[in-house]
Amino acid sequence: MQKNFSQEFPRYNDLIHLNHAGVGPWPKRTTDAVTKFAQENYLNSTKNISDWYKTEAELRKQCQHLINADAPDDIALIKNTSEGLSIVAYGLTWKENDNIVFAKQEFPSNRIIWQSLESRFGVQARAVDLYSVSSPEDALFKQVDSNTRLISVSAVQFTDGLRMDLEKISSFSLEHGILLCIDAIQLLGAIPFDLKETPADFVVADGHKWLLSPEGIGMLYCNPSIRDTINLNQFGWHMREDMNDFDTMEWQPAKNARRFECGSLNYVGIHAMHQSLSLLLEIGVANIFKMISSNITYLIEKFHEIDFKILSNPDLERRSGIITTQLYDDENANRKLFQHLLRSNVLCAYRANGIRFSPHFYTQLDELDEALAKMQNFCD
Repeated sequence: MQKNFSQEFPRYNDLIHLNHAGVGPWPKRTTDAVTKFAQENYLNSTKNISDWYKTEAELRKQCQHLINADAPDDIALIKNTSEGLSIVAYGLTWKENDNIVFAKQEFPSNRIIWQSLESRFGVQARAVDLYSVSSPEDALFKQVDSNTRLISVSAVQFTDGLRMDLEKISSFSLEHGILLCIDAIQLLGAIPFDLKETPADFVVADGHKWLLSPEGIGMLYCNPSIRDTINLNQFGWHMREDMNDFDTMEWQPAKNARRFECGSLNYVGIHAMHQSLSLLLEIGVANIFKMISSNITYLIEKFHEIDFKILSNPDLERRSGIITTQLYDDENANRKLFQHLLRSNVLCAYRANGIRFSPHFYTQLDELDEALAKMQNFCD
């Protein structure tokens, strides 16, 4: 039985939010926290700044718990996924003829950063078609050779929601001595992840999708065993070991992940993400995934009933929070359907010449039914 989360996600103006793979809404507690923080700044400026630091520390602990990292200090708070991937890409010491393997189906952030290294360092960026063989993981592995330095992969592909077998990729990377970078933006908050079960060298995610947080705040995990080998390309007061010594001319980078945070942090985003994660962790990500998966199963069944083509892999082990469907073979017709849904207050996305729905745990079946009815109305 579905639970009602209307106290955190009230419905206004008949809006149906099925685009958490794009940008998620804020829960009520998050909105309240940001409002309170703004009012505090208006009335008291930085009088209570010590409380801000406590919230920051609590957020690092929440992120640690979210991925089961060893320590809160292993978490850097960053602006977005692209920044995190850039820290990795330009922090590694490359040798000419090194190569990186990634999927051509990746979101641009996880493609262009690796391609940018070719002209700078002579690093080969190998874009792999995940669907060129029966297993998307094997498609990646086929492009690996003795010069492969890193595999970069999104845990969930943004167009059709394909969930990668991260444990298989992790085991392969460890066996071959290859670094593994996981773009987890379509995973965290929707699907459980455990670094102890799936070791990775880097995990990067922004907060504004399934984590139900604002844009401009995210997290970067870097394996502590290689942290001090990552070259730093951003410098400022905050990334120093003693960040409160403003007078010394001698300094060292912080020993922990704060070395990747060059300047002042986004405390509005920190307060917001802290509250959003408090909700997700209270419910439990495993429970959240069960609710999301139930919504996806329901949509799959309904799409079959009304004879819509499903572009996503429906298998349970490949399932994520994304389901992409197609009504027509004609691109123009599918775009018109997408525009009809937006005009009808159904927030979704147009991807891979299809309609991408991405419901979260709190999405109710009557909302899914209403969205489906509006799709059928377009066809009639």
